[in-house]
Formats: sequence, structure tokens, C-alpha cells
Amino acid sequence: MELINRILSEMTLEEKVGQLNLVTAGQAVTGPVANGDMTENIRAGFVGGVFNLWGRDAVRAAQKLAVEESRLSVPLFFGLDVLHGHRTIFPVPLAEAGAFDVELWGRTARAAAVEAAADGIDLTFAPMLDVARDPRWGRIVEAPGEDPLVAAEFAAAKVKGFQGEGLSAQGSIAATAKHFVGGGAALAGREYAAADISERTLHEVYLPPFAAAVAAGCAAIMPAFNSVAGVPMTAHAELLRGYLRTRLAFEGVIISDYTAVPELVQHGVAADLVEAAALALKAGIDVDMVSGAYLHGLPQALERGLIEETDIDAAVRRVLTLKRNLGLFENPYRRLDASEAATCDHGALALEAARRSITLLTNRDILPLPADVRRIAVVGPLADARAEMLGPWYAAGRAESCVTILEGLRAALPAREIRHHPGVAIEGDDCSGVDAACALCATVDAVVLCVGESAGMSGEAASRASPGLPGRQREFAEAILATGAPVIAVLSSGRPLIASWLIERARATLATWLLGDMAGKAVADVLTGRFNPTARLAATWPREVGQIPIFYATRSSGRPPDAGNPFTSRYLDIPTEPLFPFGHGLSYAQVQLYNLRTNVERFEIRDDAELEVRVDVANRGTIATEETVFLFVRDPVASVARPAMELKAWAKSFLDAGAAKTTVFTLSIESFSFPGKNMQRRCEPGAFEILVGLNADPKTLRSIRVEAVPTPNPQA
Repeated sequence: MELINRILSEMTLEEKVGQLNLVTAGQAVTGPVANGDMTENIRAGFVGGVFNLWGRDAVRAAQKLAVEESRLSVPLFFGLDVLHGHRTIFPVPLAEAGAFDVELWGRTARAAAVEAAADGIDLTFAPMLDVARDPRWGRIVEAPGEDPLVAAEFAAAKVKGFQGEGLSAQGSIAATAKHFVGGGAALAGREYAAADISERTLHEVYLPPFAAAVAAGCAAIMPAFNSVAGVPMTAHAELLRGYLRTRLAFEGVIISDYTAVPELVQHGVAADLVEAAALALKAGIDVDMVSGAYLHGLPQALERGLIEETDIDAAVRRVLTLKRNLGLFENPYRRLDASEAATCDHGALALEAARRSITLLTNRDILPLPADVRRIAVVGPLADARAEMLGPWYAAGRAESCVTILEGLRAALPAREIRHHPGVAIEGDDCSGVDAACALCATVDAVVLCVGESAGMSGEAASRASPGLPGRQREFAEAILATGAPVIAVLSSGRPLIASWLIERARATLATWLLGDMAGKAVADVLTGRFNPTARLAATWPREVGQIPIFYATRSSGRPPDAGNPFTSRYLDIPTEPLFPFGHGLSYAQVQLYNLRTNVERFEIRDDAELEVRVDVANRGTIATEETVFLFVRDPVASVARPAMELKAWAKSFLDAGAAKTTVFTLSIESFSFPGKNMQRRCEPGAFEILVGLNADPKTLRSIRVEAVPTPNPQA
């Protein structure tokens, strides 16, 4: 701390505020404005960090300005949205979450960190931990899905993967957990909209992933753009200072989102830029991203008496501490010196991740492709769309590195006749290619229909009121189906698509999401049976837009759905059930669960209480498989109505053909606890239902009851 105290004591007010100023170099577009030439501000000590700048020469030149030409030689930190890979692009988070593999999540983050660090990056604005239950919201693609437990495990894995053995290691970068909090609950699924969340939902659903990130040691947190119950997160002192700083004891840096500080004026809680800057700083925002609000507003806020210089000092101290922890004072170029990291080949890992992120939604006896399928048509606008495979936030990724679906199939099946026609574009009204594509499909044994979204239709500022197939793709797909050829639908997208009309008519359907560099090879491996699909949906897949938001962990109504009673919670025109439940996913094996049991029927409510749950898993098929087994808990009678069921654990079972194994879960008292009326966690006496299955469809789950009883009072 001696170094930090010395630097802080020597700083002018302008230099202090400069450390809280994060500017963009404009190498990537991530928001509505960009800073101009930053050279003079760096020399003057008015810049603390730079983002959207990467590459050894560019980063070294900028850092040299700070450490050799500024008065106090305080190094910069360099940030970038390294969300699902840096140079090697892995599957988007919503897809990778479907692997339900904590170890894989950590490995891809570690690989991304090594590559990004070698390009001079010190900090990533990831992982994104917004629990997302609305496919209209574009950023669902960046999320780990709808479940808070999955998001919490994802958070810990990504933070540890990015940060490695320590922030000062050459191949490590600081993780920034975002967006704190509730962005996934944006009204109507519309980007940047307000969120109206009950205190209970906040504590049960949206806060746990951030608690997990803090527990894993994340270096930074980014508040969300949205307001929660009328208070913009950039000014939410109760959650930033109260929950993060006090309750979770978070000591890292809090970085605003892009221009979020001056947007407090638009939110209607600040009269001008000066008030906005003061509100943000007092709420706990250490670093202002891009807007210059701190640079221009904090000195005036100090003059007006809205803040004190000690408020500024506290924020500066946290920024300097981050730089020290990153090892930048010891060696400002330490990541650039890691030359061996730049040559790492993560292609094999990208292929593994892509394969394990593909969800087989339906299969009506056509996959894997049989030997008698000799002629294949690969049609649709996503069949040979290299750049679209990258998805949003592809950092330093390159389209030329991507393998398309067409290329993957041709490489996997060199002896088969594979013909291609795009038919239509992803968007637009041009249908001039439909007839030619249909004519092609009429001459083949099977059709691989590649439809979906462009990469730019997912991510930030990419909400869709009608998240179906854009452009004329539905008409095109209908025409292909009408040819009578067996159709395998391959859906490339950043969200569950409203396409039940296609899914119900195709012989098979794959949700391939946006898989990154190895997309085409992974898809080909699944279609041909070289890889048995293992992914499961991390988000419920709706039938129609009118069901959104939709998720499995709903609370029961006093009038639950009853098709025979109109005065119950149902729709007139469609079923209440989703098209596919959370956890859905098929494989080429046939797995059955049986003999669910527990080690005890009753357990005492005490901190060290444990319950062991066992279920036998059998592979009745002819090929080896990897199965994900989910365990849910239901509390049927409680002081606060509980969800129909809550995910408490999942486990992987690896089974050879014809083999059977026992999967064992160990549940702690935490699995039976919930926030009480005062939001403090408690476990109440009574019966609990343990439900185990391959997805969250209540009709397929096996269940057993256990009872929690009070701990005897020894003085009674």
C-alpha cells in the first residue's frame, strides 16, 4: 500500500479524476460514441484505462505514453469484451451453458485469457451473468440461461478461468462480472429498458450469480444500464454500496457501462452532468466508461459540495490497487512479454466446445445420417455464412478462421454428393433463388436446411419483438418442406427461435446457436454420428411469443392450468407448456433413470446436515453416451410460496452401450433453504419433494419425499 499511498499523495485533483476515466480507442464499436485522439490526455495523466485497443504494437505505444511521458508514470490498464474467445472464438455463452460442464466453461475462459493477455489485454468485461428468461432480449445470447444456479456455477468457472493463478500472471486477465443487476428482466425484452423486479426475485434469481462471482474473486463489477424499481443501477447506492461492498465485502473496482453515468439525466434522477457524476460516485461507481462525465463533472461536483475529495480518493485507491494486482507497476508490459502465449493453438478446444454446445431438439429416425443417404442438399442462408458463425462480441476473431456448415459436411463426407444453394438471404425480400433451391432438393436423399439469424441480430441493441426466422426464410423453408425431401433443420441463432411450424415438420432439428471457429466441423460431426450430441437447453424454448417470458421455476397459481376448466391459468389458443423444457436435449443413445432413493427419510435442520440422493442411470442404446441428470427440489408448503421446483444440482453420467451406473448427489441444508420474509435464508420444517430427471418436464421426473425436522433442543 505504500506505493499507492505515495502516488495518491502526489496527484493533483485532475490526475486523480483521470484515473477514473476509461476511454475507447475505437478499434471495435461497442457503443454510440467514441473518444477522439487520446494521446494528449494520456500524457497529461487524464486517462486511467483504455478499451477496444489490442495488439502488441498498439498497446505498447499507448502504454509507453503513460509510463514514459506522463508526470507520475502511472500505467494504463487495457480492457476488451472477451466474452467467448479472443482470437479463437468459442460458442456463445448461451450455447456453451448447454454443455452443463463447469470444467469446460473454465477451460475456454482460460484459453481466451491467454490469447487476450498476449495481445496486451489486462481486463475483460465478462462474464455476463444476467439470468435471462426472455428470448426477445438480444443479450440472452451472452447469458448462461434462465437458472440462477447454472449462472452461479458459470460465474465461478469463468472468473477462475480468466484470472488463472493470479492477476499478475502473464496469461491472466481481470474478470468483470456484469451486468449488475437485472438486465435480463428488461421490460418487454427491450434493450436498456427498466426492470421492475420484486425484492424476492432480486434475491432469489438475479443476485446469486454475482455473489458467486465475488466469492470466486472477480476483480471488477459492471452495473447494468437499467433501473430497478425506479433506481438506475449506476446510482443504486443500496445495491452497490450496501449489497456489494458491505454484505458481500467486495473490494474490487466498479466500472460503469458505456456512457451510463450521463444517462442518469435521461433516467430522470439527475438535473445535469455534474449531478450525474456525483450520484454515480457516491453510489459506488469507481470508473466512468467513455463519457468523460467524471473528468468534466467531478471537479464541479466538488465545488458544489455534492461530493468530498475523500470520495474521489477512495475510488482512485481501488483503481491503483487493481493496477498493482495486475502487476502493471512492476512491469507495465508484462503481458506483452508473454510471447509463447500468442502461439497457442486452441482449435481442438474450440471443436470440443462447439460439439458439446449443439442441442438435438428432435430426431425422427434420420440422424445420424444413414449410409444410404448419398446425395445431400445443403441449403439456406446460413449454410456457407462464415462471418455469422462468430456471433456477437467476437473480439479479435476473424471470419476467415471459421469453418462453415457446408465446408464441414464436405470434409466429413468426401464420398457423398453434396450440393449447395443459399435460396434466400437472412434478411430482405429477394426470393429469386427459391425455385432453384427447391429443384435441387427434389433430386437428393436428404436436405440440410440452414436457417436462423445473423450474428448482428443477437447481443447488445439486438432485441426482437418477433424472434422467429427473419426475412423470407419461412417462405423458403415452407417451399423446401413441400418438396417432400427429408429435411434436417439446422438453426443458427443467439436465442430460442419461434419456429414450432418448422420444428414439428422437419425430420430432425438441431439448435446449433453460434458456435465460433469450429461451427461447421462440429455440426458435421453431430450430423454424421461421429459425435453423439450431449448439450441440453439452458433456457426454456417457447412455442409462441405470447408465452414470453417463460421459464421452468414458476410459482403455482391458485388456479393451475386445467384444459377442462376455462377459469384456470391457461391460454385459449395454445398449450401453456413450452415447446421444449429447460434441460431438453436428445442423443443417439437411449437413457433411462430408475431406483431413485435417499439415505434417510428425515433429516435435522442444522448447518452440517446432508442428504444423499442416488439414482441409477442405464444406457439402453447401442452407442456410448454422456448424459446430464438434473436434481430439483420442491417445497410444497412454506411460509412463502415457493417455485414449482428449483434446480439444486446436476451431474454427468458417462455410459458405454448397455451400461448402467449410479449417480450420487449430496445435498446440504442450503438446498432446502430460501430467503424468508426478511430475505434472510432459512430452512423450515416439513416435507420436501426431490425430483430427478433428464430435463425440467414435470411429466418425466421421478420423485421421492423427505422430511426436514427441527433439531432437538438439548435443554428441553
